[in-house]
Amino acid sequence: MNLQPLFLKETRVDFPVALAPMAGFTDAAFRSLCVDFGCGLTLTELTNAAGLVRGSKLSLHMLSTGADERPAGAHIYGADPSAMAGAAAIAAGLGRFALVDINAGCPVRKIVSRGAGVALMREPLKVERMVRAVAEAARLPVTLKTRLGENPADPKIADVARAAEQGGAAAIIVHARFACQRHGGPADWAALARVKAAAGIPVVGNGGIMRAADVAAMAAATGVDGVMIGQAALGNPWIFRQARALAEGRLPEEPAPEERRQTVLEHLRRLIALYARRDFGLRRARRTAEQAAVMAFRGHLVRYLAGLPGWSGVRRSLNAMTCFEDVARAAETCCARDS
Repeated sequence: MNLQPLFLKETRVDFPVALAPMAGFTDAAFRSLCVDFGCGLTLTELTNAAGLVRGSKLSLHMLSTGADERPAGAHIYGADPSAMAGAAAIAAGLGRFALVDINAGCPVRKIVSRGAGVALMREPLKVERMVRAVAEAARLPVTLKTRLGENPADPKIADVARAAEQGGAAAIIVHARFACQRHGGPADWAALARVKAAAGIPVVGNGGIMRAADVAAMAAATGVDGVMIGQAALGNPWIFRQARALAEGRLPEEPAPEERRQTVLEHLRRLIALYARRDFGLRRARRTAEQAAVMAFRGHLVRYLAGLPGWSGVRRSLNAMTCFEDVARAAETCCARDS
């Protein structure tokens, strides 16, 4: 693997294999678990810049981090450069983050309709102004996470990458798909290679990583400076350990059944602790932190256990799970029979 430590001004990423932000999944509990297994860089879930500036408790909660989650980036979105700058200053003031990442790639309709996310790619000059404003406000390295464009008829990545660089971005993170593809279909690594060849700043590649070996394959095919893993990490935080092993010339190991079981339980423990720190919403919904966490964890549990012996029976009870013991029994059922 030809990936070297990534330097973003004063920020050093020793192992430039990162976890992509994924709404509803990559909260502080899961990110900290991935760091334990060797992830080199994390980004928070998509955080509303306007909400941060208004003092929204939920937006601030989105910037929670694990105790050992370093380096981490605050991943924010918005359409107004001044609001983005204000949010970046708030994030930087928390003292938790090594960088601020601007989202210019989210394809979700309610975000795009506000002129944010991938809609920013329509206005490269605005991207340049936003990057500059955020960098000046945060006084931290700024990265831009984007895509190839909204659709193949309008590939804006060259203009947007140039704008980010001119605005002072420390790096760009490119999901090698168009917004119209969402997260499906083949990733265009050839286009990613062209972005890297033209860029004067580091480029981190995202998209098309299915297993640990794909990290080295992307690096070799595109020359990118770092690789970001998305959906392949869900239910599989060991992918970072495997990628490190391959980078060091070692054979990657699959988790043993007992390690899988223990990881499931540790992930849920961290998620319960994260929900317990929230001082809003739970009482109104008449749920405990444990109940709320277990409900949120169901999507993770599917990915941890699907396909293992005993999963079909567990799946039938999935929506009825409300406590830690329910999940523990499910993990025991599947992992004890895993071979």
